[in-house]
Amino acid sequence: MNILQGLDDPAIFAPHFQRGDWSAWRAFLAALFALPMTDEQRAIFEECTARTTPPATPASEAWLICGRRAGKSFVLATIGVFLASFRDYRPHLQPGERATVMILAADKRQARVIKRYCEGLLTEIPMLAQTIDSISGEEIQLNSRVSIEIHAASFRSTRGYTMAAVLADEVAFWRSDESANPDKEILNALRPGMASIPGALLLCASSPYARRGALWDEYRRSYGKESEVLVWQAPTRRMNPTVPQSLIDRALEEDPAAAGAEYMAQFRTDVEAYLAREVVEGLVSPGVHELPPVEGVRYFGFVDPSGGSKDAMTLAVSHLEGETRVLDAVREVKPPFSPESVVADFAALLKTYRISTVVGDRYAGEWPREQFRKLGIEYRTADRPRSDLYRDLLPLANSGRLALLDNPRLVTQLVSLERRTSRAGKDSIDHPPNGHDDLANAAAGALILATPRERRTVQLAIGGERAGRLGASMGPISQDLGAPPASL
Repeated sequence: MNILQGLDDPAIFAPHFQRGDWSAWRAFLAALFALPMTDEQRAIFEECTARTTPPATPASEAWLICGRRAGKSFVLATIGVFLASFRDYRPHLQPGERATVMILAADKRQARVIKRYCEGLLTEIPMLAQTIDSISGEEIQLNSRVSIEIHAASFRSTRGYTMAAVLADEVAFWRSDESANPDKEILNALRPGMASIPGALLLCASSPYARRGALWDEYRRSYGKESEVLVWQAPTRRMNPTVPQSLIDRALEEDPAAAGAEYMAQFRTDVEAYLAREVVEGLVSPGVHELPPVEGVRYFGFVDPSGGSKDAMTLAVSHLEGETRVLDAVREVKPPFSPESVVADFAALLKTYRISTVVGDRYAGEWPREQFRKLGIEYRTADRPRSDLYRDLLPLANSGRLALLDNPRLVTQLVSLERRTSRAGKDSIDHPPNGHDDLANAAAGALILATPRERRTVQLAIGGERAGRLGASMGPISQDLGAPPASL
């Protein structure tokens, strides 16, 4: 039995595919498993792959680039259940070994969406229900020595499995503080686990995002080409016509770029990388994790506060050395934590660098000021958002006038920053969806603070007014920096 026959069989999948129009998905399944196509299916195949010749052999790797609500999760679950139930992997397994159908997503909560579909199909189809050994929150074990498991996207936790299939969900949105390219590293770690199972399938599905990462790379490499890799790109309504066109039209009117990705399956052109990895790595001093305070050097501190339950709280210290801004120390405390305790630790570090005034953002109103004031540190708020700090850091980085510490998380956060252009043409720089930039924000703030004294003096002399930025100075903050060295 092939999967399309299973979709037609009243005793298997047919009852679950009666509502809606599944013709586009049937064309995709025919292409995925190299099944004969009708004229209609062939036309859909050509439209969604930009290819003229259907595959002659089943794909070992396929990439689904489809809009939201297209039905990706349910189809992935159907494919997973079909592979787990209608193929016998036992001849390829060692004693005690199990074949795994791995559901992989940004986190386990998201992976449970597909797992629940798998569980529903297995339990509601009587002939498949007989194959179930056990069901838990993260795993379905079948008596055929196959397990359907959920995993969070990690190149460490997904190693060591023998995989019959990998169902990778929303690949474009996998994020990690340990790597700027987590999707590529994870997929590279998975492929060896599929080598011992003939016909093992890697199926990656996602709505698109920026023009980078594994999804974009495979799209550029294989879309529209007679490749062993199947790349299928289709807007939401092409795959699921039941989604109201009015919903999509309204989204396109409000934000064409975002809706173009979300519903039309087009990669965004308004989101680009901020800093090249080669540039950032070239600024790092290998093996230097922190610099001790030096007598006679003036240091600057910037803090990114947090309430202790969601985001990390970070601190960075810098100084100016000729024309180079040097990062001396960084601290990152991940939640959960006591904000008062972290402030105490940060204040102690600031005092070792003879810093009596620290600059930070306006987070949480008055409490950072109060907590630092109790410990003899004045807290002043920056008058500009982090996006402006990143913008002013860019020319310094590209010209090599920064010296960064050897901190992989900081490098990853800087490389992961994105430049976005609004409909009004205004640029902003921020972390990607589900990403973090707490360390990057503190480091950028500290490095921008380390302006030459001559520039601060000129700033103060401009009519005594709150003049605009001069060079890389920080508005009213730069005026404060004109005070005697002991003030910061």
